[in-house]
Order: sequence, then C-alpha cells, then structure tokens
Amino acid sequence: MTKITIAVFGVGRWGVHLLRNFLEHPQVRIGAVVDPNPERLVKVKQQFNLNEDVLLTTQWQAIKQVPNLSGVAIATPAITHYDLIRDALQQGYHVLAEKPLTLDPLECRELCQLAEQQHLILMVDHTYLFHPAVEQGQSIVHAGKLGNLRYGYATRTHLGPVRQDVDALWDLAIHDIAIFNAWLGQLPVKVQATGTVWLQGVATLAGEQERRGAEGKKDTNSSRPQGLADLVWVTLTYPDGFQAYIHLCWLNSDKQRRLAVVGSLGSLIFDEMSPLSLLTLLHGEFELQGNQFLPVNQRQETLEIEKAEPLQRVCDRFVTCILKNIPPVVSSGWVGTELVQILAALTASLNQGGQPIFIDKIY
Repeated sequence: MTKITIAVFGVGRWGVHLLRNFLEHPQVRIGAVVDPNPERLVKVKQQFNLNEDVLLTTQWQAIKQVPNLSGVAIATPAITHYDLIRDALQQGYHVLAEKPLTLDPLECRELCQLAEQQHLILMVDHTYLFHPAVEQGQSIVHAGKLGNLRYGYATRTHLGPVRQDVDALWDLAIHDIAIFNAWLGQLPVKVQATGTVWLQGVATLAGEQERRGAEGKKDTNSSRPQGLADLVWVTLTYPDGFQAYIHLCWLNSDKQRRLAVVGSLGSLIFDEMSPLSLLTLLHGEFELQGNQFLPVNQRQETLEIEKAEPLQRVCDRFVTCILKNIPPVVSSGWVGTELVQILAALTASLNQGGQPIFIDKIY
C-alpha cells in the first residue's frame, strides 16, 4: 500500500483532531508536528505515543529535514495562513488548510494560482461540506423535494470561545454560508451585516494592537474600527432572489447549531443539537379552499444519516487527491476563496452599518 508523509502545523484545539485522523489513516505517515508551544509538542507526543522518528519542532522550516514529505496540514491562527501556505507551496508541498483560507480574498486567489502553477493540491478544511447530513440535505434540495425555494435561516450561538483575532462573523458564519451555498448550488450576489460589540471594543483593541506591535506581529483588527463584534446578523441574497438570514453570537448561553431551508412543499432542518435526528424534513403546503389558505399534507420525516466523522472524510479526501493527482472539488482553494470574499464583503457591510454590498467574482 502506497503511503505518503504529512506534517501537521499547529496542534491546538482543532489541530489535534487533524493529527489524530492522519495517524489513523492507513496511507499516511506523520513525519513532523510543528507548534510554537513546546508544551503542546510534549503533550501530543504522550497523548498519541508518537514514534521517535516523528520530528517535533517549534520551527516550521525544520520540516525540510523530513524525507519524502508530500503534504502539510495547517491548523494555525488565520493570520498566519498566507505566509505558511505560500511557503509550503513554494517548497513543493500539498496543503490542507483550516478555514478560512486567509483573511484576504486577493491573497486567497494568489495562493490558488500558485498551487495550480506548482501542480499541487490546495484544499480547505470546510468540514461541514463533508458532513453526511449536509450531503444528504444537498441531495434533497437539488432533487426538488422542497418545491419552490423561498428563504433560509440559521442560528449559531454559544457561550464562547471568544476569539481575539477575528470577530464572531469570521469565526462562525463561514460554516452556514458554506452549507447554504452547497444546498442552493449558488453564490450570493448581495450581502448585508449588522453587529454589536460588548467585550472587545475600540479601547480594548487599542491596547492589544500596541502589544502586538511591540512583539512585531500584524494587526488583524484594523478592518474592524468598531471592535470585534460579539453578535452579528447576516443577510445573503442569491441570484434567484432567495435570501438566507444568519444569527451569530459567541455571548449566548443558548447553544444552537440550526439551519433550515423553506420551500413551497416543506422545510428541511439541519439541527446538530437535536436528540432525535440531525436532519428532518417537515412536509406541508397550502391549499386554497375558497378564499382561505389551509395547510395540507403535513407530516414529519426523520432522516437516517450515515455514521461518519466529517473530519476523517476531509483527511481521506486530501490523501486521495494527492495519491491520484486530482484536484479537490468540494472544498478546493477556490471554494475557500469564494467564502473569504463573501466574509470580506460582509465585513465591509458591518463597518458601514449594514449597507448592502454587491459581490463580483475576483477571478
């Protein structure tokens, strides 16, 4: 069986799951683990009983020592993505990057073009696009089982974690936008966003900016003049007029992970917190009787979902793309670029008090 060697950059909250999945993959050998925190390296070595031949290092350039290294998985803060991905591609490594690809759509485009020039795989870990419930929901919508699509809505709330590098929009919205885009088979052409800042206003960020400047780090908050929004309301408008509304908040103890699309024949609900089923199809429509609209054909269909870990499927797809030399489709660098462009437009709207922003393709 052919094996490839992969290095994992960043073994924080999400990176450890990438490492676990690659360690369990029969066609992968972990060649290196990179993290700026030496304590994390010690922890993962013990947690996963890593072989002595796995390089543990705080300096990513050290991976050049790893023989036959094919690819890298990057799970570091988004602000570091551009430099790390660019350098990895220039060194000839395939790249799997945690979302978002970068914080700038123009940087995303540059990386996608570089990957194509180098004939390398650039894939983004948009995990929900590999979720069995999301895939099944996409099939239902595309099959027309909801009738004429009318609107959609989503809520993604929890009490933390509160990010200090990006706001709730950049932290949370990308998941639901990716799902809506996949289910609808379209990209939004107009976006709007409004938000509220409670925890990290301008004064708080000024002190953080001064500290980061003293440490020689980039300022990620310059495009957020009001501070980092804890609550964001998003409206996405698609080419056919369909609108999706998203509620995002990391300062809400009512944890919700719920998305729905409403059509003339029923509603499809993806609810990660539901104890019964992740995916539910609520049938129902109106029948005109005289001058009254009466609901008919109402029933609830609980859908069976394939049991599979979405992140395992992400990792397997990355490995398959490398071994077969085929570009990813579902979560390519270009898909990641589209999502970053949407987020950048939403940020512009947020900073302008909810003004609508029209989106043009950048490539």
